[in-house]
Amino acid sequence: MNSSSNGNTTLSNATLTQRVQSLRLPEKASDPRPFPILPWGTSFVLGLVCVGLSFAAFWPRPSEQAAPLSLNDTPINLVENAVPTVAPGGVMLESKGYIIPVHQIQVGPKVGAMIMELFIEEGQHVKEGDILAKLETIEYQSDFNRIAAQARSAKHRYEELTKYRELEIRQAKADLDDAKAQRDAAFKDYQRNVDLVASRAISPKDLETAESQFKSLEAKVARSQIGLEMWILGPRDERIAAALAEYDQYVAETEKAKWRLDNTTVRAPVSGTILTKKAEKGNMINPSAFSNGVSASLCDMADLSDMEVDLAVAERDISKVFKGQKCKVIAEAFPKREYSGEVSRIMPQGDRAKGAVPVRVKIAIPPAEEGQYLRPDMGAIVTFYAKDGKK
Repeated sequence: MNSSSNGNTTLSNATLTQRVQSLRLPEKASDPRPFPILPWGTSFVLGLVCVGLSFAAFWPRPSEQAAPLSLNDTPINLVENAVPTVAPGGVMLESKGYIIPVHQIQVGPKVGAMIMELFIEEGQHVKEGDILAKLETIEYQSDFNRIAAQARSAKHRYEELTKYRELEIRQAKADLDDAKAQRDAAFKDYQRNVDLVASRAISPKDLETAESQFKSLEAKVARSQIGLEMWILGPRDERIAAALAEYDQYVAETEKAKWRLDNTTVRAPVSGTILTKKAEKGNMINPSAFSNGVSASLCDMADLSDMEVDLAVAERDISKVFKGQKCKVIAEAFPKREYSGEVSRIMPQGDRAKGAVPVRVKIAIPPAEEGQYLRPDMGAIVTFYAKDGKK
């Protein structure tokens, strides 16, 4: 019984082993892999071809080999030979910039006051001399009236010393003649009394009275003579000069007060277009104020027929730009409209942060298109042409 069970167990184990072996993947023969000749050979051939092409491209041709430098070659010739040439009328460079007015003016009053009337709006075209605003005039009007009255008073004091001087001289001369006549009469009376005293016709007291009367009138003549000379050449000259200087001072102050009063009416300094309005009716405005609530200017204005493009040309391209160079300007907002331009300025100082040099290109704007298409701060593409370009 045991033997039969042992045999069955052995048989089942053998069957299980066979079943496990049947589940294994068949093993392949470990044959040595051949060396990949074709891929490596192809890569080697392509590498040789690339090296040959590079060598042929960078090797100087006989016609392009630089001639040996002579003593007559200058650095200027070397620089000119190094600049790439472009056919006449060809495009040298294209760059983007922004349109700006050639002259943008910040308009403000010359005196500070409250705005009583305002006559401007953004986009309004004004002519030189047009009234932009009116300011409060009470303070400046009262100052002008006060100083004008002081000037008139100083004028009268000056005229008092000069206008009637001839009459005063004549009056002093008449007083002198009167004093002389009285002195002569007193002298004759004194002489008669001297004769009468000898005959005892009058008392000595009457003689003394006549003598004192004569001496008093003689002193009066001397005083009148000095007064006449003083009227002619005396200290009145200094008084006249002081009065004249005082009058001139008040005249100057009157002119200043009038200037301040006139500047309460703000006028356009040039003809142009109002770009921005910085104040409203009722605002306090003062050209020297920077505190909150007080404006320093009234508006910004510019002549929109006089515009240019502000560009930053890279330093590596600045050699392609020169003053007077012909250009074509196209605003990004109106790509189908072309304008002629010309390089008007190349700034003397570069921009270190941008690695560029500022350049200005003047735009030729037809009079009928002033302010219609091209506006300040719009983007524009500028094409720079070679020296003999026709555009």
